[in-house]
Amino acid sequence: MKPRQHYVIIALASNEQQEQHLEAARQQLALILGDLHFTSAHWTEPFHVSRPSLYLNQLCEATTTFSANLLEEVLKEIEKRLGRTRNEDGIVAIDLDLMQYDGERHHLRDWERDYIKDLLGELEMASSVMSSLCSVSPTKS
Repeated sequence: MKPRQHYVIIALASNEQQEQHLEAARQQLALILGDLHFTSAHWTEPFHVSRPSLYLNQLCEATTTFSANLLEEVLKEIEKRLGRTRNEDGIVAIDLDLMQYDGERHHLRDWERDYIKDLLGELEMASSVMSSLCSVSPTKS
């Protein structure tokens, strides 16, 4: 019996060596998730953080056989592996948040942020393009 696939959206963010940390996180996610699609990356101002460094943010849409709890644990382990610490200096090497698992939304306040809405729009646009490409009938020559 084939394991059930779950649809997930994961938010990636960094305010320290941002491009390198997002690239490393994308590589790690590719090892544990299937059918990955990443949005473009958007720069944003920090919220409620003592460190003034800009954040680089991105969303990942994918599938997994992991439970939501196991996926959360694995995401936190990837954060640690890539240098995330939980100290008060405001440095966020990488932040990986499970935003959606199947139909269940997490981090509800984040869904209201403009950059999340913009990035979700990219995911929706990519999904509709893929759907239309998959439904095109072959033409006869």
